[in-house]
Amino acid sequence: MKKEKEIIVIGHKSPDSDSICSAVAYAQLKRQMDGGNYVARRAGDINKETAFVLDYFGVEEPDYQPDVRTRVSDIEFEVVPSVDRNMSIREAYLTMKEHNSTTLCITNEDNLISGIITMTDIAGANLDVLDNQLVSKAKTPFKNIVKTLNARVLCGDIDKVFDEGRVTIGANTPEKMVDYISKGDLVVLGDRFESQFFAVEIGASCIVLGTDGEPNPTILELARARECIVLSSPYDSYTVSRLINQSMPVEHFMLSKNILSFELDDFAKDVKDVMSKERHRYFPVTDHQGHYLGLISKRNMLAMEKKRVILVDHNEKNQAVDGVQGADILEIIDHHRLGGMESINPLLFRNHPLGCTATIVYQIAKENGLELSRQTAGLLCSAILSDTLMFRSPTCTATDKAAAEELAVIAGIEIEEYAQQMFEAGSDLSSKSTEEIFYQDYKTFSTAGKNFGVGQITSVSKNGLQQMQSKLLEFMQEKHRQNPDMMFFFMLTNILEESSVVLYCGGNSKELLAAAYNKEIPDDGVVIEGMVSRKKQLLPDLIAAMQQ
Repeated sequence: MKKEKEIIVIGHKSPDSDSICSAVAYAQLKRQMDGGNYVARRAGDINKETAFVLDYFGVEEPDYQPDVRTRVSDIEFEVVPSVDRNMSIREAYLTMKEHNSTTLCITNEDNLISGIITMTDIAGANLDVLDNQLVSKAKTPFKNIVKTLNARVLCGDIDKVFDEGRVTIGANTPEKMVDYISKGDLVVLGDRFESQFFAVEIGASCIVLGTDGEPNPTILELARARECIVLSSPYDSYTVSRLINQSMPVEHFMLSKNILSFELDDFAKDVKDVMSKERHRYFPVTDHQGHYLGLISKRNMLAMEKKRVILVDHNEKNQAVDGVQGADILEIIDHHRLGGMESINPLLFRNHPLGCTATIVYQIAKENGLELSRQTAGLLCSAILSDTLMFRSPTCTATDKAAAEELAVIAGIEIEEYAQQMFEAGSDLSSKSTEEIFYQDYKTFSTAGKNFGVGQITSVSKNGLQQMQSKLLEFMQEKHRQNPDMMFFFMLTNILEESSVVLYCGGNSKELLAAAYNKEIPDDGVVIEGMVSRKKQLLPDLIAAMQQ
């Protein structure tokens, strides 16, 4: 199945407005730059602030991408049509040749797999020539016989099934035929009237005349009376006898139990491991409801390509979408510290000490002379206002502020009024659980042999932050019981007062805060005046304390 290769532009697992807006905007700009199939995705749930931004500018929420490991759906598998259980093995063979496949799937009326037949099965059917009852044992429809022999129906009901009797050739005189022709048999005959008459008279279910034979009207009258089917084939008796076995239905030879198939969502690595232990070459592919879609082979697996991704607003693999180690990373656009992301192939890594990834995306647009739509400009401006807390954060640079002001003009917004609406939307956490609030903007880090996580929420409501404080602390303590080797920190940031309450739990987290800020640390959290940035303030202070 031919797939148009897409390139996924995606942010980190706990997406904030910068992560989402930069992904959407950069995907749009990349499409303008080279016409590629760039799609924005998200690696986690969108928060209320970001939802407000997307709704304000009429932009659809990116689809959720939980994993970027290659799946069966990413592989170009073979679209080989399924067949009906009554199809003759000759027609099945011709279908295999047409589609260059050695396997066919048999499906029912709901397109669910009933069985599998291979070229080996068909070869076995043709070699089993000593059993002259095999065609009837297979309950072969007479329609199959007609089609396989390219025969004309001279009389009789071909909707019936040949399910008893033998296949035999009436090559002897009638006197000798009595010894080997019985009622219900299918008899291949020449143009001798006596042999035709005897076969019908004795009760043959079908007679086949070779070389386009035309029976005497008396024979046809007798055949109708005895409900005997009369066929005329252009082939000689030898060829007819060879082709008869090929009219048997695939149902008789197909594998119908323990069929190994794969679904679209199955990971390619798992599929490859299973295939390596099987002797079969082709395997069915189904959708989530079990409907047959095509066949996948070991050859398809050798030709598979990794998912191609562009990472924005992060470069640490523990923050990245699952499976990123197995993806082909093309670019990283970020404004954070180096996080040790590894890549087999060279990539474009653009990292600037700015307050927001969106500022870098805007720089790229300007460098390439790209015209921004109101939507794209609005997303980038919103991301800058969010990440810099409307220029209050110490991470904010003059470049960020200038970019936001230029973008606001294109987007047609007044910065202070719009930012107030955006922050208020993000401050409404009434419908979220404590767990959802904790993970809304949570990242994990590792340094100096220590693993720790830092979460943050921002709000314009002091009372709202105070109400969440005790619940968040209880949640952190429970998380520490589940992960005793981790330390947890959480910032409750008041945008208007430009301060944060820092909660902590686990290990020597209290001692680290005391060392970092040279002050006594209360059990229920410490107020740090002027602190609004995790990246620029809390994180560097904690790392410095750990390294001492």
